[in-house]
Amino acid sequence: MIDLRQLQALRAVQREGSVTRAGRALGWSQPTVDYHLRNLERLVGSPVLERSKRGSTPTPVGVLILDRGQEILTLTDRALRDARDLAQMGRARLKFGTFPTAAAKLLPSVVSQVADLGIEIDAVLEEVGPLVAHVNDRTLDAALLYSVPGYEVPLRPDIVTTEVLRDPLLLALPEDHPLADRASIDREALMSLHGERWLLGTSLHDPMDSVLVDAFAAEGRALEVAIRTDDFQVMLGMIAAGMVIGLVAKLAAGPTHPGVVLRPIDDPAFARSVLLAAPPEGNGEQPTTAVRQLAVAIRHAVALSEHPAAG
Repeated sequence: MIDLRQLQALRAVQREGSVTRAGRALGWSQPTVDYHLRNLERLVGSPVLERSKRGSTPTPVGVLILDRGQEILTLTDRALRDARDLAQMGRARLKFGTFPTAAAKLLPSVVSQVADLGIEIDAVLEEVGPLVAHVNDRTLDAALLYSVPGYEVPLRPDIVTTEVLRDPLLLALPEDHPLADRASIDREALMSLHGERWLLGTSLHDPMDSVLVDAFAAEGRALEVAIRTDDFQVMLGMIAAGMVIGLVAKLAAGPTHPGVVLRPIDDPAFARSVLLAAPPEGNGEQPTTAVRQLAVAIRHAVALSEHPAAG
């Protein structure tokens, strides 16, 4: 296994141009730098440096190792910096906004994880529109939002976003619907549903609904929006009764829903990107350490929701 010190030594030689200058830059002796480079060469089975009286430069093998190893060193440096920041942070309190579906599925796990790090969460449940406004005016420390391709949320340019989940949109049909026995729904089959009664959300410009409405509009079709609700259980009940059909995000869907079938749509446009949005810390380019730890906790909560046995 490669030792991080081997990568550090090779990177320093590349930057400084010689083993001697690399040692001075690292605060190591020349024999120490040579020791780690020789061990790396034995591990790889090939020279990693071209040595001459004028200095040393990486061989093609050395360049390849540096290309792959730079990411490892960057992540290691970031992990160390974040750990030091967290150790010095003490207790922190975050005002964190999230849309209701994510709150139901992820928030309990997230709150539990960050509490162990001394981070307290004040949760605010809103739809995406108000959350965007609150994070833009910095009345929230962070917000969990979603967008779909071509319908990005109107965040200020300085707001930092991190994708924590790519969430497919599923077509929800009554179990006796003619398309219910299909394994998935292609674009042609989806367009054949223009005469159906549809259920959409209460927000008129919700990205999940916009991608659907605009897909039909591109084919010269207008949807009949029979009902608008954000209540997931109401939606399922109406679909099971054969009153409407609609879209459901995979994050919101459980394993079974009596009377309802959920089918994936074979079109990459029908997926939402779940984002953690936060202002940067001070004049920097990254959010606070507490917010970065929040992002880690959200990703872990997503993994647990997808693979409960992993917890």
